[in-house]
Amino acid sequence: MKTRPLFTEQLANAWSTQDSMLCVGLDPDPKQFPASIKGKGGAILAFCREIVDATADLVCAFKPQIAYFASQGAEDQLEQLIDHIHRQHPQVPVILDSKRGDIGSTAQQYAIEAFERYKADAVTVNPYMGFDSIEPYLKYADKGVIVLCRTSNPGGSDLQFLEVNEPDNAAKEQLYQRVARLAASRWNKTGQLGLVVGATFPDEIAKVRAIVGEMPLLIPGIGAQGGDIPSTVKAGTVHGSPGTGMIINSSRAILYASQDSKFADAARQVAIATRDALRAAKA
Repeated sequence: MKTRPLFTEQLANAWSTQDSMLCVGLDPDPKQFPASIKGKGGAILAFCREIVDATADLVCAFKPQIAYFASQGAEDQLEQLIDHIHRQHPQVPVILDSKRGDIGSTAQQYAIEAFERYKADAVTVNPYMGFDSIEPYLKYADKGVIVLCRTSNPGGSDLQFLEVNEPDNAAKEQLYQRVARLAASRWNKTGQLGLVVGATFPDEIAKVRAIVGEMPLLIPGIGAQGGDIPSTVKAGTVHGSPGTGMIINSSRAILYASQDSKFADAARQVAIATRDALRAAKA
């Protein structure tokens, strides 16, 4: 297989050629599969592959969540799924959602897992152990590293809203803002970093965008989590470049649009509606 472009180049191309900010999250739950594939061997791969093939022309990225595969002992199906995406839909980058957050040799192994075993184009990581929990991933200079910043869950405020001192002056900022500032400056040694900022907090999306400029934002929380599309797009728009800068994820609302044998067709229709709503919001 040919070497894939830089992650940021893949994204820029997908935003342009696909005219889409939609990311489909691949969170396969066998209990919600249609009867036509439930219980069959390789069902996770079969389900995800049909979703991918039905939506690949509508998205800027796919985001498989590793826990949904690992909990079922289906890591080999995850490998096959990412290989399928790369071969059949090479224009769409794959973000492995694993939220790893360790240091030293352990972080090195997680980087090998993401980029050598699964061959993902990017990975999500947890930065709250500091830069040395991110650094091993940066050895893969063409790969994206997407750092948790302001997460969409209610409990994220327990820590992310804590006030911290800016080292070089007396000003204070909240911890998620400090993460954004570090990610946009001295942590971003490869130019391939992005941030996770939840759609459930559009005010914080706007604050992060003001800090990081054009850096890509992975934004979960629309669809089943209830994030408002117009508010999200307005808050995250890169000045002068509408339609770029955001990877806006929807998972359950698309994956489980139907549980009959036409589930992929139903998923496509929801994906079209979501993509179109995102397009309308940027206008």
